[in-house]
Amino acid sequence: MILPITAYGDPILRKKALQVKKDQEGLQELISDMFETMYAAAGVGLAAPQVGKSLRIFITDGKPFEEDEKDLGDFKKVFINAQMLDEEGDMWQFNEGCLSIPGIREDVTRCKHVRLRYYDENFKEHTATFTGLAARIIQHEYDHIEGTLFIDKLSPFKKRLLKGKLTDISLGKTDVNYKMRFHQKK
Repeated sequence: MILPITAYGDPILRKKALQVKKDQEGLQELISDMFETMYAAAGVGLAAPQVGKSLRIFITDGKPFEEDEKDLGDFKKVFINAQMLDEEGDMWQFNEGCLSIPGIREDVTRCKHVRLRYYDENFKEHTATFTGLAARIIQHEYDHIEGTLFIDKLSPFKKRLLKGKLTDISLGKTDVNYKMRFHQKK
């Protein structure tokens, strides 16, 4: 089932997500729904808070970047209860966007390599190092389960320039070709 993407302005995007239990009810269905949702929105990664679930889970599929980095053709993964062990290597910029912040893309500087401990969809533990665009996708999605957005990594000047657009997104004034859920302020 395609789920609505949570739009910028919803407090769930700013909360540190909760640990996933091994016997988490509906976990496999959530994973399946997240992949379906990500593909419907033409994303390469999606975190549970982006579909309204405060859980430490994110998914990736780097296939759209396969032409840039061959390894990404096989970079379809589920990351549960991920722990960032290390971020290292040269810092490099890349233009990022986010399904929760449609219409905004900015250059973000991140480390070239990451080492992560995580569980897969079968709750098998892994420790692995990722590099290049795979590392970037992971860092972006990992930030989501920590309550951080890519715009937080921009300069104060850039943030001021984007303030109006971000306000519009939070108010539902955005045009996207996928389902979105906007926060209703009380």
